[in-house]
Order: sequence, then C-alpha cells, then structure tokens
Amino acid sequence: MLKGFKDFILRGNVIDLAVGIVIGAAFTAVVTQLTKSFLEPFIRLLTVLLTGGNGISGSVVTIRGVDFDWPAFVNAVITFALTAAALYFLVVLPMNRLAERRRRGEEPPPAAPSEEIKLLTEIRDALVARASQPGQPGHPGQPGQPGQFR
Repeated sequence: MLKGFKDFILRGNVIDLAVGIVIGAAFTAVVTQLTKSFLEPFIRLLTVLLTGGNGISGSVVTIRGVDFDWPAFVNAVITFALTAAALYFLVVLPMNRLAERRRRGEEPPPAAPSEEIKLLTEIRDALVARASQPGQPGHPGQPGQPGQFR
C-alpha cells in the first residue's frame, strides 16, 4: 500500500501540480496586493474626482445605512482577470504548445553528447576506417583472422 502511494507521489505530474498550486497561490497574493494597494485607491480617487464626493469615503455608496463598496468588487474582478491572464500565458499556453509538438513528433533536440560519447564515436570510426583499408590485418581477403588487429 505504501509503495503504491510512493509511486503516486513521485510521479512527475503530481509534483508539477503541487508546484503549480503553490506558485498560483503566491502569484494570486501578489496580484491581490497590487490591486488593493494601487488599483483600488486609484478607482476610489477617480470616482471622487468624477462625482465630486467628499474625500475618499465618497466612493462608497450608502443606501439606508448599508454601504455598497463597489470599488472593492471592481478590485476583485481585476485581480481575477490579472491572475487568470498570467496563469494562461505563463503556464497553460506553453504547456499546450509543448503537447502539440509532442503530438506532431517535434520533440526538442536532444542535448549534445558528452565528451565520453564523442571520444568513443571517434575510436569506433577510426577502428572501422582501419579495418576497411586494404593491406591491414582484419581486412577481408588478408591473411590472419578477420577482425583481429595487431
């Protein structure tokens, strides 16, 4: 039972999902603070300037003693729109492009081979070239055992 749980947790998509949730929550907090610190006061100030209200409190509409804080609602809508747009353009769109490439078979090019692989390739090519030269031991039709080098 624990092995199955461990396999589930260590799958890449579960870890990616957890990271995405944490990053999304942190980004939402940043956008919320941006809108509360800058956009909401700006909306309130704009309302006061346009309506000629008394101070910043003039942006809240009061009907029969009930406050309707519509700038806070506008702030929440802007927060949602900014968060959704950022997550779409920074997470969803790149992942969709990557999935589309995989469907078409256009994987990104593999990383360059290591120095060891390059060296082994050069040795292999040198051995093949040496074996294919006439007059070399190991060349077909020459005395000695085929494939044996001196």
